[in-house]
Amino acid sequence: PAFFDDRERFVAELEPGARARVAVPGTQLRLEYGRRVEFDARISTPRNFRNPGSFDYVRWLARQDIYWNLTVVQPPALRVLPGRCGSRFQAFLFRLRGLALERIERQYPADTYHEAMLKAILIGDNTRLEKVWTEVYRRTGTYHAIVISGLHIGVLAGILLFLLRLAAVNELVALAATALAAWLYALVAGWQAPVIRAAAGFFLYLVARFFYRRTRILNLLAAVAIGFLVCDPQQMFEASFQLSFLSVAALGALAAPLLEATSSPLLRGLRGLADADRDPHVEPRVAQFRIEVRLAAELVSLAARVPLRWCAAALAVPLRALLWAFEMAVVSASVQLGLALPLVIYFHRLSFLSVPANLLIVPLLTAVVPAGFAAVFTGWRFPAWLARVALDWSRAVAEWHSRLEPAWRVPAPPLWLAVAFVAALVWLAWRTPWGRAVRVTLVLALLAILVWHPFAPRLLPGWLELAAIDVGQAESLLLATPQGKTVLIDAGGFPSWIRRSPGLDIGEDVVSPYLWTRSIRRLDVVVCTHAHSDHAGGLGAILENFRPRELWINGGDEWAPVAARAQALGVRVVRRGAGEKFFLGGAEFEVLWAPAHSRPAEPENDDSLVLRVRHGAHSFLLTGDIQRDVEYRLLDAGLVTRSEVLKVAHHGSRTSSSAAFLEAVRPAFAVISASYASPYWNPHPDVLARLRSRHAAVHRTDQHGLILLRTNGRRLHLENRGQYTQTPFSYPLDFWRSLFYSDCGGRSTVLYEWQ
Repeated sequence: PAFFDDRERFVAELEPGARARVAVPGTQLRLEYGRRVEFDARISTPRNFRNPGSFDYVRWLARQDIYWNLTVVQPPALRVLPGRCGSRFQAFLFRLRGLALERIERQYPADTYHEAMLKAILIGDNTRLEKVWTEVYRRTGTYHAIVISGLHIGVLAGILLFLLRLAAVNELVALAATALAAWLYALVAGWQAPVIRAAAGFFLYLVARFFYRRTRILNLLAAVAIGFLVCDPQQMFEASFQLSFLSVAALGALAAPLLEATSSPLLRGLRGLADADRDPHVEPRVAQFRIEVRLAAELVSLAARVPLRWCAAALAVPLRALLWAFEMAVVSASVQLGLALPLVIYFHRLSFLSVPANLLIVPLLTAVVPAGFAAVFTGWRFPAWLARVALDWSRAVAEWHSRLEPAWRVPAPPLWLAVAFVAALVWLAWRTPWGRAVRVTLVLALLAILVWHPFAPRLLPGWLELAAIDVGQAESLLLATPQGKTVLIDAGGFPSWIRRSPGLDIGEDVVSPYLWTRSIRRLDVVVCTHAHSDHAGGLGAILENFRPRELWINGGDEWAPVAARAQALGVRVVRRGAGEKFFLGGAEFEVLWAPAHSRPAEPENDDSLVLRVRHGAHSFLLTGDIQRDVEYRLLDAGLVTRSEVLKVAHHGSRTSSSAAFLEAVRPAFAVISASYASPYWNPHPDVLARLRSRHAAVHRTDQHGLILLRTNGRRLHLENRGQYTQTPFSYPLDFWRSLFYSDCGGRSTVLYEWQ
C-alpha cells in the first residue's frame, strides 16, 4: 500500500498474474500485505498517450502484471474480509519495509521533504516524492545518487563487512553475512530490477573475493547480464537495464584502464610510505613517486623535529584526497560519456557540470545512507540530524550547479550520428595505445555534434501542417508553416477536477517528447488560447525546454505571472487582439476573437483566442474552448467563413459547435482533442451528429491518437496513428523506428487525400 494525504493506493491481486491498481479516496485503513478485501469500484484500463516518443505506460504496468485501474466508489464500500493470503516470506519483507518507513516518519514529523527524500533514498519508496524536489538532481546529472542502486548496496555492505572484520569475524562468515544482508536489503527495498542486479553483482564479487580471484568488471558485468536476460529477455529493452549496464561498462572499459595507467598505482604506493623496504616490490614509477614523497616528508621531519612516520602519514592524506578527487572526476566523466547517447534518446538531457557536481553530491548522499539507517535502527536523533544536514547540503550544491547548468534539451540524433558515436566509443575503449589522441578527439567531436544538434526540424517545406497531440482531457496543437516556422498552440495539462498523476507534467512528459522526435529544439511561437489548466498547465515546461521567441496571449490580466516567467526566460510576450491579420512563415494568420479587457480571477472558456490560418486555397480554424455566445458574435460580425479544417471547440462539448456555426464553417475535417472515457461525455453525441450531418470526417485523439493534417495549398492530407497498438518493445524502439519513416513522426496511416 501507498498512503497519501487524501487517499490510499494499493495493488490488488485478482488472481495469479492479474492485478489492478486501486485508489481509495479519503480513507485511513492502513491496509497490510496479505489482506483479503472486497469493494465496489469503477474500472478503467490504462492507456498510453499515442504520440511518437511517448512513454509506454501500459507496457510498464503490464510488466508488473497490472492491467486495470480501479477507483473505490465510496470508502465504506471497501470491506476487509477474514483470513490471510499471499506469501509468508513476502509478508515478512513487507513488514520490515513498513517498520522502516514508520521509523523514518517518526524521525521527521511534519517534515514532508526530508521524510519523502529519506524514504526514496533508503527504502526506494517514491510515492510522496515531488518532481520539483528532484529536478535539480536531474539537471545536474546526479539523480542516480537518489535512486536505490549499487551505490547504496555497496555502501551498506562495505560498512557491514568492515564492522564484521573489525570484530574479528572469520572472513568466510563475514562475506556470507554481508551477501545475505545485501540480498535482504534488495528485497525489502522493493526487489526492483536495478537493486536485484546490484545485489547479484555484489554477490559475484564476494564469491570472487572468497576464491582469491581478481575481479574483472567486464566479466562480472557479462555474467550478471547473461543471467538476467536468460530469466527475462525483455529486460534488454528496459531503459534502466541499458543504463545500468552501460554505466558499468563505461567504468570497466573507459575509466578502469585510465586509472590503472595513472592514479591507482600511486594510491597503492602511498601505503606504508615510511617503509623503504617496500620500494623494490612496486613498479619503477611508483617507487620513484614513493621516494620523492618520502624525501619531502624527511625535509618536514628535520625542520619540524617530528618523527618521519608522522610526517609521511600527514603528507599522504592530502595526496590521497587529490588522487581520489581525480579518480572521481574520471569515473564521473567516463559514465557520462558512456551514457550520453541513451540519456539523449530517453531523457533528452546531458549535464555539462555533472563531473564537479558528482564530486560533491555523491559523497554527501553516500553519507545519508549510513546515517539514515543508523537513525532507523537506533531511533537516535543525532544520525537523523546528520542525514538531514547531508541531504540539505547536497540539495544546495545541486541548486548551485543547476543555476550554472545550460538549460539545453537535446532532440534525438539522426541514425548515422548515433551509430558513429557508438563506434567511436568502442574504438576508444579498444586497448591499444595507437591513435589515442585521435580517438579521444573523434569521440569529443561527435559528442559536440550530438549536443549541438545542428539539424533542421523534420518538417515538409511548402506544406502547412497541423498536429493534434494526444494529451488526454486537454489540448495541444503543433502548427508548422510552409517556410518552417513552428507554432505550438496550448501546452496541455490536467483539468482542475482531475487528480493529477504524481510526477506527471503534460508539457514535460507528453508534449515535449513529441516535439523532440520532430527534431524541434526551439519553437518560434507559443500560443496560449486561455488560462485554463488543461490548456496552460504544461506551459512552464514548454517555455523552459524550447525558449520560444514569442508567447501570444489575450489581453486579460490573469497572465501576469506567466508573462513575468516568459520575460525572465527571454521570451517576448505579445498580446493579440481581434482583427489582427499578418503573415508568418508563408502562412496567413488572422485573429478572429481575443477579449482585450480584464477578466475575473477565474478564467473562462470564452476568453480563448480564435485563430484562422490560411495557406493557398485551404484554411484551418482553431477555436480554443469558445462556446455558443462567442460563436454567435463571430457569425454576427461576418467573420466565420468556409474552413476545410476545424479544430472543434471545447473538446466537442455540447456548449459549443452550434448548428449555425458549423453550417457557416462547413469543414471537410473536424479534429477533436478529448480523453478516453471522458466524464463529461466529450465529444458529445449531439455535436458528432451535427458534424456527420454536414459530411465532415471526424477524427479524435481519444480514438486515433496523434492526428496530422497537411496542405500544400491545393491538396489536404490527413494521417493519424489509427488503431496502431504498441508492441511490447515499442517505446525503446520508437526512436529507431521513426528514423526510417519519412512522415516526420513515426508510424502513421494515410486515411484521406482531399482536394
